[in-house]
Amino acid sequence: MLAYINLPTLNISSLFSPKPPHHLLLLRFLSTLTMGSSAAGRGGGAAVDKQVDFANYFCTYGFLYHQKEMLSDKVRMDAYYNAIFQNKHHFQGKTVLDVGTGSGILAIWSAQAGARKVYAVEATKMADHARELVKANGFSNVVEVIEGSMEDINLPEKVDVIISEWMGYFLLRESMFDSVIFARDHWLKPDGMMYPSHARIWLAPMKTGLVEQKRRDYEGAMDDWYHFVDETKSYYGVDMGVFTDPFKDEQRKYYLQTSMWNNLHPNQIIGTPALVMEIDCLTATVNDIITINANISSSVTTDNTWLCGFAGWFDVHFRGRNENPAQKEIELSTAPSENCGTHWGQQVFPLHPAVHAGQGDALKVALSMRRSKENHRLLEVDIGGDIKQTSGKQISLPTKMYYIE
Repeated sequence: MLAYINLPTLNISSLFSPKPPHHLLLLRFLSTLTMGSSAAGRGGGAAVDKQVDFANYFCTYGFLYHQKEMLSDKVRMDAYYNAIFQNKHHFQGKTVLDVGTGSGILAIWSAQAGARKVYAVEATKMADHARELVKANGFSNVVEVIEGSMEDINLPEKVDVIISEWMGYFLLRESMFDSVIFARDHWLKPDGMMYPSHARIWLAPMKTGLVEQKRRDYEGAMDDWYHFVDETKSYYGVDMGVFTDPFKDEQRKYYLQTSMWNNLHPNQIIGTPALVMEIDCLTATVNDIITINANISSSVTTDNTWLCGFAGWFDVHFRGRNENPAQKEIELSTAPSENCGTHWGQQVFPLHPAVHAGQGDALKVALSMRRSKENHRLLEVDIGGDIKQTSGKQISLPTKMYYIE
């Protein structure tokens, strides 16, 4: 069981690096290893052991280095700062709930914008650091930091605003929006505000040399394996060949089926982005996001190019609500950018082999996304479809499963 693993030695925090090394297999192994007796979980009847969930997910947010990574994301910080301070009328004299406060900065900004009371909920020991930061900035009389999971704590009152930075890779990795929905359903006043108020998921055709590099890495890993099998048999008299097929499956999953984190340049997007899903944070339910199915269309806008796969990203908006709109709507986008990427980057879903494409070619894509059975905070995505070229030739893109880990 995970309880017996020396976490500092394992350095589990490194498993959540934005540019993950070859530890994804270990992460999947840990998820499987720690599946045990479980308590009632969130959404869809899934059972989640809270101790396992903490070890797999929450614990990494207890490190200041991880908080610093998010606090150094200028796109992220500017969006939340502007959303709050350009819409002070939503905060002045109001009660605010910050779900997953982390370092506490959103709670402090809410207090600076005039909130009467801010409840800052944090599931990890980062809550201690948040209290220190709140005190150091002179807001201990306004901001109350509460350590505990959102589903387990009680507030003395309902709130006017729920603010949270809950977004994960491709928006829904981490499943933190479940906790925001829980907070909304239990603690938001009927006329209350969600910050952010809306979210969207996008998918677009792309080109990148990463795909061929991954293919070469996979082939290199297999060549090394065959050499290992030969040497083990020659030197030690044991034929390890029985492991070849499962090893190949592991390597294929990692190199060819696991989506890649990247901050793409806009010129690597070779077609029109397609809207996969839009979420209204005021009304969305957990069932709405457990499984997502979308049929989308795109057209290639670059001539004489290669379709190497698909890039996925998200944006969120701070619009207020119809009865009480934002004075200044703010957007936080993780789309490919020339100037400033984000720590979320984009998810690259590689296509093997790449397909030659030209301007005007039409893409029809079917996407299905669901939570991993092994770890509900990770995602599995099926992508398939076809491309109809301007010449009239139609090329099938067989459905392929990808893992967002």
